Amino acid sequence: MNIYPAIDIRDQQCVRLIQGDYNQQTDYGNPVHMAQKWKEEGAEYLHLVDLDAAKGDPSNNLTIIKEIVKQTRLPVQVGGGVRSIERIEQLLNIGVSRVILGTAAVKDPDFLKEAVNQYGDQVVVSIDARNGYVATDGWIETSEVDAVDFLKTLDQVGVATIVYTDISKDGMLQGPNFEELKRIDSVNDIQVIASGGVSSEEDIEQLREMNIYGAIVGKAIYEGKVDLKKVMEE
Repeated sequence: MNIYPAIDIRDQQCVRLIQGDYNQQTDYGNPVHMAQKWKEEGAEYLHLVDLDAAKGDPSNNLTIIKEIVKQTRLPVQVGGGVRSIERIEQLLNIGVSRVILGTAAVKDPDFLKEAVNQYGDQVVVSIDARNGYVATDGWIETSEVDAVDFLKTLDQVGVATIVYTDISKDGMLQGPNFEELKRIDSVNDIQVIASGGVSSEEDIEQLREMNIYGAIVGKAIYEGKVDLKKVMEE
């Protein structure tokens, strides 16, 4: 199973939010230094979220993202505010390995199809769900789209990988929603990266035993609940 340390970037700083709430933010300093730290502890991939781009400012953190790619030389996937082919190209051109589509994948099916047709498995789709329904617009709105139905649509389009986040679990350190992840992972052959709620090394082990493709670990490694170096060695 692939482990993805999460680095959320806001105003060129590494931060963590609780359930995506910009008013519940904890700062962790320089994102480049944090990326280097996770690499030193054994990380083989990084998961970045550009929180400013998600709010409509795609330029504020671009230099930081480029520097993380350059300094770590790790495969980096980036999400947050990706709403155009031009933005995908911009991120791929600075060395990002995979680009994550969120709200735009739900609201603009033509854009999703065009992105997958052009960039294949370099495009990942983030399914952020609340009570089994897809949430959009920075988790503010809950759509009427069932997560499983949406996953079937993504399979038809040709999406190879998704990031599945249970919003109620994000940043809470209460463990993932294992039952929901099992349900999602059983729908088709799309690779599922679990996100939200990982709070212990036991959580990671349970996800591995479920044959989940990957797990994003955020607050747990920042708060010392998970020893990334130990997990990577094991």
